[in-house]
This record gives sequence, C-alpha cells and structure tokens, in this order.
Amino acid sequence: MTTDPSDKMLRILRGLLRPLVRTLIARGVTAPTFYRLLKSVYVEVAREAFRLDDAPPTDSRVSLLTGVHRRDIRTILAEGDTAWEAARSRSATLATVLARWQTLDGFSDNGVARPLPRTGAPGADFESLVTTVSTDIRPRTILDELLNQGLVAETSDSRIAPTGPPVVGPGSDDHKLVFFAANVGDHLAAASENLLTETPPFFERAVFYNRLTPNAIEQIEARARILSQAMLEEINATSAAHQTAERLAKDNTGRYRLGVYFYREDSAAPQDDKDESK
Repeated sequence: MTTDPSDKMLRILRGLLRPLVRTLIARGVTAPTFYRLLKSVYVEVAREAFRLDDAPPTDSRVSLLTGVHRRDIRTILAEGDTAWEAARSRSATLATVLARWQTLDGFSDNGVARPLPRTGAPGADFESLVTTVSTDIRPRTILDELLNQGLVAETSDSRIAPTGPPVVGPGSDDHKLVFFAANVGDHLAAASENLLTETPPFFERAVFYNRLTPNAIEQIEARARILSQAMLEEINATSAAHQTAERLAKDNTGRYRLGVYFYREDSAAPQDDKDESK
C-alpha cells in the first residue's frame, strides 16, 4: 500500500502547527477565526505563486488549487488587508534608525551611538538622524515610539541615547507580534524553498544535542549569546554602510533577514543515545 505524499506532509504539518496553535489559543484566536484567515492566505498565495504567463490565475483555477469556493474567493479579494504591511514598515523604520545611529559618521564614535540633542543643534541631532531614514514620518513620532519601547532614554543633560546594544529584540507587545511574524515567516520561507527545490538556495544550519545536563545547556547558551550578538552587530554595521553608500542605486530593491535563536527543553525520554549535529 502506497502512502499519499500529502499524508506525509500533513504529519509534518501537525508538528509545525502545535506551537503556533498554542500561541493562538493564548492570544484568544479561535479555530473558526483561524480557518477564515487560512482561507484568505490560500487564495493570496495561489494568486501570487501560481501565475500563468505572468497573469494572475482565474477564480476557477484558484478554487481548483486551494479547494476554496469561488464565492469565498470573491469575498476575500474584495476585502484585502494592508494592516500587516503597515505594521512591518513601522518596525523596519525604528530598526533602521537605531542601526544608522550606531554606524553613521557624526552620530557615532567607533560603532557606539553618541547621545544626541533632539533638534536645533549644529551638526548631528536626533531629527537629522531620522531624516536620513525617512522624511515621511515626523521625528517626534519615532522618538515617542522608541521611548515607549524603552529602546532610548533621555539623559541628564536632555539628550537622547540608546539604552542597549544596536541589535536588540523588540520591546512592546505590538512589536513582538510584528517581529514574531517577520522572523518566523522569513525562516519558514527559506526552509520551504530549501524543501521545494533540488538544490537548497538558502543557508540554513542548526546544531542540536540531547542528553545534556541543565548546567551544560546554560553554559552553551551563554556562549552562544555572546558569539551570536557579536556576529549580528558586525553584520548590522556592514549592512548599514552598504545601505548608506547605495541609497541612490537603481537596483537597491533587495532585502534580507539573518536571525539567531536558541531553544531548549527537558526531554524526559530521549529518542536514542545518539548526539546529533547538522
């Protein structure tokens, strides 16, 4: 008896969905709400990724590919959703401001951000820093959000200074959600491309071990944090320099995301005695 390839994929999907569903339940997202969203994503992906001769597929073809009824497809297309892109854009702007603060001449010293006056000072101030990133958002709006997230603070002499290293995690709950979606989404996109193509196009590596004591894992995690933070800060500085130098280039339309994570748990019953790395 042969196994349907989709059956194998469903078994894998069950494991992938478990942590996501746990998060959804904790956030009050019910199954019917998730089903409606899933329908819309099926339609969106089918229209974007399964075009014929660079033309979007018909509603009938989308229905055939996804199993979503044509009536529902028309409703989904009429509704649309731009909220996610707007939230992602805001978070990207904040991250870019912090990155440039650490790297641009006049705003930093040897990779360390200088405390800046808000505005009106000769030379570098916070307002002029923001205008190197965007002229569409008021500097005060960006400053208020950075203060709200605890990413910057006001010094005793009324200057603004970052509160932590140039590469930090999100502060507010809203931005945690945005970065959760962006980080997990891009990692899953890379992993999916690697799965669907014969020659994996994206770099993806992991080290994983079992049968370790809590003390050993704590030591390993502490070392991993130090090495990873140093690597991210170096890549951040290099990327910011390229972005500044190539800001007027006609082909500066690319983006990338490089992420690091460390996950640990207590495995009461290890599958085998073999230590593994990949």
